[in-house]
Amino acid sequence: MKLGFYLGYSGAELRLPVEKVLLAERLGFDSVWTAEAYGSDAITPLAYLAALTKRIRLGTGIMQLAARPPAAAAMAAGTLDALAGGGRVIAGLGVSGPQIVEGWYGQPWGKPTTRIRDYVAIMRKIFERKEPVAHAGREIALPYTGPGALGVGKPLTSILHMNPRLPIWLGTGTEANVKLTAEIADGWLPLGFVPRLMPMLRPWLEEGFRRAGGKGPAGFEIQPSIQIVITDDVRAALARMKPRVALYAGGMGHRDKNFHKEMMIRRGFGEAAQRIQELYLAKKKVEAEAAVPDEFCDEMALVGPVERIRERYRAWADSGITGLTVVTEQPEAMELMAGLR
Repeated sequence: MKLGFYLGYSGAELRLPVEKVLLAERLGFDSVWTAEAYGSDAITPLAYLAALTKRIRLGTGIMQLAARPPAAAAMAAGTLDALAGGGRVIAGLGVSGPQIVEGWYGQPWGKPTTRIRDYVAIMRKIFERKEPVAHAGREIALPYTGPGALGVGKPLTSILHMNPRLPIWLGTGTEANVKLTAEIADGWLPLGFVPRLMPMLRPWLEEGFRRAGGKGPAGFEIQPSIQIVITDDVRAALARMKPRVALYAGGMGHRDKNFHKEMMIRRGFGEAAQRIQELYLAKKKVEAEAAVPDEFCDEMALVGPVERIRERYRAWADSGITGLTVVTEQPEAMELMAGLR
């Protein structure tokens, strides 16, 4: 089991837990992961960490597609990988949600599945440098010939010789996008994953592999994130998880288009998801947090005394995933997970 360490995105101030990243590398963690929403970006912190580390892989979990054209994403990932010594970067991509895509980036929501396919295809062409990059996609085309174009664009080849096999992982959760992930990506950052969902998810992955023409699970990485808290007070630890759940299921998206709410419904918590959203959008955040079931939080985390964590870890280890990205503030939890893997 490979282990990742999750940094996420910043709050009002950017503080990188450098000592924990260095601890993760010493403990044999495979990767460290950043994210972005509408504040700090995912790439810049990894460039800083690349200078302080030697081996650990540097992953974006995720770069938002609307934040950059695919060429800019490839340039950023390729430059970071070169600075890090080569073979260390994982380009994790995702679509985010329509409120951020249209409200923050000023981009149309469009057709996400089609956009992902075009985006990944262009990035791969840039990494591989087989020929000047041209792409006649349904959502993204190079050279650009749409409204406002002068018509003088031409296919180009990257000046920088990047890692031609720089891995691209996708953060997805819907059936169509999970199938697409298995078809075109090197790894999957599953949204809302818990072990009991794998029987439902596995056929989606197999269909994606089939579409790829014989591609199989060998070499395909699956790495969900999981919160780890060593404590004797399980209920209090679960309560500390609820504000984030309420934020995402209740407020991180439009009333009619919230992927985090949909994930909650998929896991069998539909009534709670609806109640949380209603309360959150009515600006009753405390009540929304209280409406998050303990069971929902407990299922997606490893919380409690060490023996409880050891026992519950087995379901994750046996689920068919290849890695876990650890979300924790506790060095002792990192050490525990390093011993369990």
